[in-house]
Order: sequence, then C-alpha cells, then structure tokens
Amino acid sequence: MAQIRAIRNRMTAVGTITRITKTMQMIATAKFTAALARAKDTRPYTSAIRNLVGEVSGAAGDYDSPLFAAKGSAKKELLLVISSDRGLCGAYNGNVLRVALKKLREVKAQNKEIVIETAGKKAASFFKFQKHDPAEKHTLGDTPQFEDVARLADKYMDGFANGEWNSVSVAYMRFETNARQIPEVIQLLPLSQEEKGEAEATSTNYDFSPSAEAILDDLLPRSVKTALFQAFNDAAVSEQIMRMIAMKAATENANDLGKDLKRDYNRARQAQITTELTEIISGAAALE
Repeated sequence: MAQIRAIRNRMTAVGTITRITKTMQMIATAKFTAALARAKDTRPYTSAIRNLVGEVSGAAGDYDSPLFAAKGSAKKELLLVISSDRGLCGAYNGNVLRVALKKLREVKAQNKEIVIETAGKKAASFFKFQKHDPAEKHTLGDTPQFEDVARLADKYMDGFANGEWNSVSVAYMRFETNARQIPEVIQLLPLSQEEKGEAEATSTNYDFSPSAEAILDDLLPRSVKTALFQAFNDAAVSEQIMRMIAMKAATENANDLGKDLKRDYNRARQAQITTELTEIISGAAALE
C-alpha cells in the first residue's frame, strides 16, 4: 500500500510539472514569434545603414573619424556580455558565457586590461562567481528598446573617443535559423577598417548635399547603434527559441515518465489485488 501511495504522489507531481513546462513552452513560443518579427524588421535597416556608410565613405576621400581608431595608448578593452535574466533556456547562457570567457582569457594573455559589462542577470552572476565583478549591470528585458540601446551605444562611443578603451566588443548569441544559433564575439568599436577600404574602392560617384563628411558624422554613430540593437534583438530571439525547445523536451520527458509511472501503478495495484484474493482463498480453504 505504501508503494502505491508513493507512486500516486509521484504521478501527481509529474502531472504538475508537465502542466508548468507546457505553459512555459507556449509562453516562449509567443515571445519567440514577437522577437523574431522584431529581429527580421531591423535586419534590413542595419544592412542598409552599413551599405550606405560604405557608399558615402567612398566619396569622402580622406575623411577620418574617432570611431575608426583608438585614441591614446590605453591597453584596456570593454566586453559587453548579453545573457538572459532567467534560466530554463537550455545551453543558451552556457554557450554565450563560454565564448565570453574565452575572449577574456585572450585579452589577458596579451597583457591587456579588460572591463566586463553585462546585460542579463545570468552573466552578472557568472562573472561574480569567477571573481571578475562586472563594472556595470544593464537590464533591458525581453524586448529591448532602441532608445535604451542607443544610450548605451552613446556611452561606449564617448568612452572610446576619449581613450577610455581601445576596443569595445559584444558577446551574444547570433540568430540564423530556428535550428541554428551561433555564440560569437563581435567588435563594435573601432569600426572595421576593411569595410572602409572596400568603400573607398567603389566606383559609384554621387553628389552629396550636405557634404559626405557631414553625412558620415551622422551615419557612423547610427551604424554603431543599429549594430548593437541588432545584437540585442538576435539575443532575444535565440533565448526564446532555446527556451521553447528546452520546455518542449521537458514536457515530452515528463509525459514519458508519467506513462511509466502509470504502468508501475497498475502493476502494483494488480499485485495488491492478487495478494488480497490469494489471502481470501487461503483463509476460506483453511476453514473447510
């Protein structure tokens, strides 16, 4: 009887877990759909800004910007790590933190100082455990707003232009398809010199009003902001799809466990009934 009661209690607990994980899967699916729409909407704009910077840079001649090269000789880099605020999203946080930790070790191997900033509670807790407390902890939530990201980008550009850091990088999960998300570290600042070189090699000629230099003064900061915003959007999409997959797997495992427990319960119940019938028959036979 005790075994049957224990199995029944486990069946109740597994049923509760199944309902919770299925609900979380449905919530993650809804959030993933919304996040994917935002990421798809911003990607063409980000690409267009990058191409426009290339076209205008090709006509700007010897134009230079403080965003193209580090100022001073400071050997300090800034790394922003984008993680989730909550768990139960599979290997999402683990993969992002792994590439961030690899970047941290590479910078230290070059005898440079690195400053860590985090966006997400999981990254903040991880680096605190690693005895490398983040300089700042940002919270932008599941739906990052462009205004918040733009303020963060402005801070990075001001610090880079003033020589506080000679490089600004972002560790995040880049979204490609529903089945493929890639953890990577991208360089936000300085702006890529390769893109500048390709732009200068373009043969298309335009007349700009105002001048190409004046347009670049506005376009370059905008390109940094859009690149950082795209990173946050990709991270949000990747988090939700990995949570959706993890909760789907958890629900399926809970259903399988529930079936196994149901079978064990039926066997235990049948064994109890058989034992009771045997005792009744044996008692009746003893009275004859």
